[in-house]
Amino acid sequence: MSPWDGLNRRRFPRVNYPCQVVVRNESDERDVILAHTENIGVGGICAILKRGLEMFTPVEVELDLLDLEDHVKCQGKVVWSVRRKSSEENKPMFYDIGIEFVDIGDRDRERVEATVQRLVKQGRLVPET
Repeated sequence: MSPWDGLNRRRFPRVNYPCQVVVRNESDERDVILAHTENIGVGGICAILKRGLEMFTPVEVELDLLDLEDHVKCQGKVVWSVRRKSSEENKPMFYDIGIEFVDIGDRDRERVEATVQRLVKQGRLVPET
């Protein structure tokens, strides 16, 4: 059974959109991770991190939508974490981390939704497997 089995039960469509994201572990204010998204949706993001995070870890998310406006800032929680396979031993391992938006303002949610809708029209929808 693959670690991805059962993970594609999305409530919101996701689109391929690599943008910068800062993830802060709420339980350790010194734990700040600068990363990129793999994809985004109205309900959350998939971020590519150099280390895993525990399930249900509360995090602060700061997302640059590349739309020339302020970064989206909200609370989130880790809802899944999958270690990527490495083809080379001397390369760092990466993790795909699913973060659900928990407390996001209406304006920021509208901006994320507008970005997702624009990208869906461009055909950048992430297919469900």
